[in-house]
Amino acid sequence: MADIKYVATRDSYGTALKELAQEGADKLVVLDADLSAATKTGIFKKEFPQRHFNCGIAESNMMSVAAGLSTMGLVPFASSFAMFAAGRSFEQIRNSIGYPHLNVKIGATHAGISVGEDGASHQCCEDFALMRSIPGMTVICPADDVEAKQAVKAAYNYDGPVYLRFGRLAVPVFHGEDYNFEIGKGELVREGTDVTIIANGLMVAEAIEAGKMLEADGIRAEIINIATIKPLDAELVAASAKKTGRVITVEEHNIIGGLGEAVCSCLSERCPVPVKRIGVNDIFGHSGPAKDLLKQFGLSAENISTVAKDFVK
Repeated sequence: MADIKYVATRDSYGTALKELAQEGADKLVVLDADLSAATKTGIFKKEFPQRHFNCGIAESNMMSVAAGLSTMGLVPFASSFAMFAAGRSFEQIRNSIGYPHLNVKIGATHAGISVGEDGASHQCCEDFALMRSIPGMTVICPADDVEAKQAVKAAYNYDGPVYLRFGRLAVPVFHGEDYNFEIGKGELVREGTDVTIIANGLMVAEAIEAGKMLEADGIRAEIINIATIKPLDAELVAASAKKTGRVITVEEHNIIGGLGEAVCSCLSERCPVPVKRIGVNDIFGHSGPAKDLLKQFGLSAENISTVAKDFVK
């Protein structure tokens, strides 16, 4: 059996930007807020320095610059940590990008609890809620290297504002190169009959592991990857809920305003079933090793499995 490859999706972001330019994306420009080494836009900068702009530690201004560039026919990717991209720059994203519906892409790295030792000030678990609230904003959180690179390229070819969320922690690559990402479409990762587990980002790999644990107890979990939170693949979500009668959502985000609420809103209208949300339970994080924090906050395969077993019983 081949060894599992681990890649942080922030690396995938930088690589995809470089590949886009190499493949002829001549309208692509990349902006960063003095964090190109961390966001990995430095990978792009190394080969295309004249198309990379360091806006300094001024994220709000960077979003306004990106908005201006987009009005000239360029496709800017404005990059920073999720806390600064979504949090510090919310007003500029709302008023200068969202309101005029400009073709700006936001690459937000270092999201969620898995930022680890950087602590609560940098562990952004509110970005889904903020970005979902902006009319017309597409929100994407890919699960692994393959999906992340395809999501970046899909965002470039999509006309309109897009928020892309990437992680610092290296995560297993479970997609093959034949995988095809499409904005607004969910992915049926594993078929099941007893409970549906809907996840995104690094939680998809944990959900897959939880599915294996549950199978040992005779429970067949259906696993769905919802990389695009907005627009949500309501048809897939409702069909799976109808099939299993129980849904668990798993996200590296506050349970308020994120994937769980998006799924609950969908199901309340289309297929009301019991739902349990696994995520950060309306609290701030703290400093610590990323993997230890994920377990402490219940964002692990073991906890997903435990919740699912109790739910089915």
